[in-house]
Amino acid sequence: MTKNRGQMIEGRRQKKIQSGRQKVDLEREKLITPQQEDVEGIVELSLRPKRIKEFIGQEALKENLSVAIQAAKKRKEPLEHLLFSGPPGLGKTTLAHIVAHEMGAKIVATSGPAIQRAGDLLSTLTDLEEGDILFIDEIHRLSKVVEEFVYPAMEDYRIDFTLGKGQGAKTVNFALKRFTLIGATTRSGLMSSPMRDRFGVSFHLDFYEPGDLMEIINRSAKLLGIGVEPDAAQEMARRSRGTPRIANRILRRVRDFAQVKGLGKVTSAIVSKALESHGIDPSGLDMLDRKVLKAIIEIYKGGPVGIESLAATLNEESDTLVDVVEPFLLKIGFLRRTSRGREATSAACDHMKIFLKSSKERDLFGVK
Repeated sequence: MTKNRGQMIEGRRQKKIQSGRQKVDLEREKLITPQQEDVEGIVELSLRPKRIKEFIGQEALKENLSVAIQAAKKRKEPLEHLLFSGPPGLGKTTLAHIVAHEMGAKIVATSGPAIQRAGDLLSTLTDLEEGDILFIDEIHRLSKVVEEFVYPAMEDYRIDFTLGKGQGAKTVNFALKRFTLIGATTRSGLMSSPMRDRFGVSFHLDFYEPGDLMEIINRSAKLLGIGVEPDAAQEMARRSRGTPRIANRILRRVRDFAQVKGLGKVTSAIVSKALESHGIDPSGLDMLDRKVLKAIIEIYKGGPVGIESLAATLNEESDTLVDVVEPFLLKIGFLRRTSRGREATSAACDHMKIFLKSSKERDLFGVK
């Protein structure tokens, strides 16, 4: 009996010790994990410009946006609602934060998929002060119900919400302070006309030229304390798909490669080796881009092929192909969109080194 009691006490003591160890491990994990998760985010934020004059590229957009901001400040009024559209990674979110900084306003950021119901926006809108900025990323993904809830807020700075149900329901009008809504979208064509028309100013961001990307890479390298040779910066710019976000991502990966397998300085040879190891070819195409082109050329005989069929063949989401892959392939002339579907061009065949029979040869041999 005494022996069993002693074993029970010892078992409880061991459980307490184990529980204490687990608690220490959990506390240690809480201290370490967020820092590890936030490293990329901290770096990304540190590379973002805070003023329009620091923003590189998109010269016409910057000029028009600067005029709108200065005019609003002179009138001492909130800025009109703004819409930024364009492929991912071109600086839509950065521009929204620049506008807030230039206007000296607080910015509240959310995204279309995060707003499931009109009630999700209620507290956000009522908390906004005069001149504050509400930034909604991927605004084209707002539901119809939420859109209709936002319309009076954008036009008349008021919201209508219903209390109760049935015959006893009552509609309450709530006045809002004048705010600025900034929307960002990668697919403006999916936005409804009433929503698009309620933005006072719309800006479209296009892909960047290699010269602008070189300037962005050199600026980021200076902020990160990395030495980059001119030829290396040019090579990274050429493979960045015309996108600053990808340019900065490539710079960070090349920096890792240079520190581990080089002498710490980024050279063109280091860039070539690093990007080759990540599957990025001299034209900036990655493995997914090449999979798309190879499928169109080999499986669908150059096209045309519908986007859903192509997505099913590759086991990828169609939105990924439309938003991430297609824009750059269209820009460099490797892909063609027709009413019947996507087609690979002769330039894509040359790049992939895959011979595609001409239409006459296909007709002759009965290949469709």
